[in-house]
Amino acid sequence: MNPRLKNLLLLHVIVFIFGFTGIIGKLTTINAERMVFWRTVIASVSLGAFLLLYRKNQLLPAKALARQAFIGLLAAAHWITFFASIKASNVSIALATIASTALFVSLYEPLLLKKKFDWRESFLGLAVIIGLCIIFSVEGEYMLGIVLALISAALAGLFSTLNAIEVRKYSALTISFNEMIFAAIFTALYLGFNGQLTVDLFIMDRYDWLWLILLGTVATAFAFVISVEVLRALSPFTVALTINLEPVYSILIALLLFPESEVMTGWFYFGAAIILGALFVDAYMKKTTLDPEEVGSDAVANEP
Repeated sequence: MNPRLKNLLLLHVIVFIFGFTGIIGKLTTINAERMVFWRTVIASVSLGAFLLLYRKNQLLPAKALARQAFIGLLAAAHWITFFASIKASNVSIALATIASTALFVSLYEPLLLKKKFDWRESFLGLAVIIGLCIIFSVEGEYMLGIVLALISAALAGLFSTLNAIEVRKYSALTISFNEMIFAAIFTALYLGFNGQLTVDLFIMDRYDWLWLILLGTVATAFAFVISVEVLRALSPFTVALTINLEPVYSILIALLLFPESEVMTGWFYFGAAIILGALFVDAYMKKTTLDPEEVGSDAVANEP
């Protein structure tokens, strides 16, 4: 199978899994910070067990660990603002707004990856801005949730772009393990600073534990590794844009599970459709044209 097609299929499986994270955020009764702490701890344990079992870990130089620690901090901040956005608004608002991640990636790539200017990405970025403006204008009561989701999108775009650099040198599994460890440490420090690092951290409903275990293992450990791995063959912009399908899955599931709080105005869906429509425009534009910059090289990447 063509490497690009294989990685696109893998990415769509991961996006479907990511689609449930918003639902889990809605179902849990604990706050965003506690969710992210347990998510990263459970993910770290899962990834660490796999590394020990298959002896896949790599020894990294101090500078690489420092870079991945910073990316772990970005990931933790991204998830905290993401779940806080859901708590402040709802799944539909948070997921539709966070689809703007691709816009931020299109701004980061030329600076961090030295990628040449692409008019297609500028066009898609403009479409995202228009869609966001429509959502802002009709859903003012959810302003806090929208702003938090935008911050989350900016953070997601940055760590996705930085991971595209890391995966050229190190395995996706090692990168993910290190970033989850540091994300857990940073979140614990944040909880301690806010006086939340107490015994109450371990006290929660049994269903919350179930959601957190699923979130930490399937939707984080497994999905995070694969989402980093596909960056070997796909550009960060394509990955971020494909992940825009996450709101489609989440919004549809949320409408079925929480119809009383998830039904939005027609203008909201119009704005969301413009943002998500950028994905299909990108797919059409790249259907017959393959950008050499979007293909990774085995010569600069180690197998996980």
